[in-house]
Amino acid sequence: MNMNNHSRKEMSLKRYLYIILLFISNFMEAQVVNVSGNWAASIPSITEAGNNYTGTYDNTANTGANQIKLSGTLPGSFLNLLSSSGAKMTMHYTSNPWNSSMILSAKRTGGTTTINGVCLLCTANINGGANYIPIPETSDVTFVTFTFSGLLGLGNSVTFADIVLLLQVSGVSVTIPANSYGARVVFTIVAN
Repeated sequence: MNMNNHSRKEMSLKRYLYIILLFISNFMEAQVVNVSGNWAASIPSITEAGNNYTGTYDNTANTGANQIKLSGTLPGSFLNLLSSSGAKMTMHYTSNPWNSSMILSAKRTGGTTTINGVCLLCTANINGGANYIPIPETSDVTFVTFTFSGLLGLGNSVTFADIVLLLQVSGVSVTIPANSYGARVVFTIVAN
């Protein structure tokens, strides 16, 4: 009888933990960053001795369909937890492969925010990222921050869009072995 009672308590505890986890997961919806576009740097071959690469390449000439844009939605459950502290979008890269002598950096231009739902005296802003920020491989660095103010009601969210991502590769040199290098930039939104 003692063993049976112990099993019931264990099952009851597991059930409560499951309900708590289910409640938390429903409360905290995922913040997703949508990335549209891609960039492949066009680095010319060296054709005669004594020449080197210019060293720095970027995608500022990419316009229209070739632009890389970021967008996403911050759900009301996430905004309510943040209170007035805001959120930040961080970034790092994963090698595919990459040479550590080359420095990958990013900056942004533009960006809009839209508050969805009923909200009293609400504002949402995108800040930072106006200058090139080196992107690390091993840890995250802040790219932009989002600030909010006002009284959020139920069912609110903030949508951000039209953040144009400008990438830059510097440090390209004849000392780097000839190869196809690539990197994938990973964006994450967390509380500030």
